[in-house]
Formats: sequence, C-alpha cells, structure tokens
Amino acid sequence: MSEVELYLINEGDNCTIYTLQFLRDDESEFEKFISKFIDDAEYSEDYSRIAAFVTRIARSGAKERYFRNEGKMTDSVMALPVISSKLRQYCLRLSDRILILGNGGVKKIRTYEEDSSLKAYVITLQKFEKLLNAGVTDGSVTITESTIETDNIFEL
Repeated sequence: MSEVELYLINEGDNCTIYTLQFLRDDESEFEKFISKFIDDAEYSEDYSRIAAFVTRIARSGAKERYFRNEGKMTDSVMALPVISSKLRQYCLRLSDRILILGNGGVKKIRTYEEDSSLKAYVITLQKFEKLLNAGVTDGSVTITESTIETDNIFEL
C-alpha cells in the first residue's frame, strides 16, 4: 500500500486541475510525466500536443472531445491526446470542470493492458477514483461543481 494525496495544479474559472502525489515521491504524477518527456527530442512533438491540450483544458474546460476513452465503461479514465500520438497521458475526467492528471508514457502496443507501465498508470487512477467515491459516500470527500475538497491521505 502507498499513501497518496490529491494535489491542486490549477484552479480556473472553467476547469480545476489536480494530480496525484505519492507521499514517498518528490514529484507528483503529472510532474513525473513532464520530467520524462519535456526534453525528449524523439517525442517533443507529441509532448507539445499534450501540453497544448492541458493549457486549452485549463482555459476552456475538460470537454469530452479532448480525450480518448481508455479505462473501463465503469470508470472515468481517459487519455490525452485524442489525436494520433505515440504518447499517452492518463487522467480522470470527472466532469467538464474537474480533471485529475496522472502519469503516462509511450504507447508502442495496441492496448495499454499489454504494457505493464501503462497498465499500472491506469490501474492507479481506477483505484483512486474508487477511493474518491468511497470518500464521497462516507463524507470525507466533497465534490462540488468545480472542486474536490478533502483532507484525506488515501491508501492505494
């Protein structure tokens, strides 16, 4: 089990963006993604596309058209970008106004399930969403139209 908390990245008028921060790590999941690819010449174009989508989402909202479905029908796991790209950044799109960015990587296979790293990123988000929902049920998490309020440290 690992302890993780929700970390606010950007609170805007149209979208509040969060990421996950494992307490054992120095960087959040979003920062790890940036660190891996910001200076990677091979994937610079794909990384730039994802960065542009995140900027657009922060400005105009997490509209469904910006994402590709990645998880199961019962969860909110999505991936950026929706256009053709070798990179995937996984996230939880809870609504047009709430987004939780996760980690990601290079998709060299047909499905994320075939790559252990990509699968782990998706499973982390799926587990976190279940914990969020349980927190809403027990009252330790409040999700409003545009924010998630909690003091919880979650056990993943």
